[in-house]
Amino acid sequence: MPYIKIEVTREGVTREQKQALIKGVTDLMSEVLNKDPQLTFVVIQEYDLDDWGHAGEQVSVLREKGITAERKR
Repeated sequence: MPYIKIEVTREGVTREQKQALIKGVTDLMSEVLNKDPQLTFVVIQEYDLDDWGHAGEQVSVLREKGITAERKR
């Protein structure tokens, strides 16, 4: 039975977005690996910005510098 853990920073992910992630990952496992959606578990773990780091700095500091994870269009 698949167990998928999604880890994100706590930056306002909505209930609807979480539902879309859970459904999307479950559907992907079903389509790609032929896994039963009824036996697929998805967990979303959120972290405070001070508890996540990248390139030697806390994400809270990176955000203060204007560095985000937003996709450039």
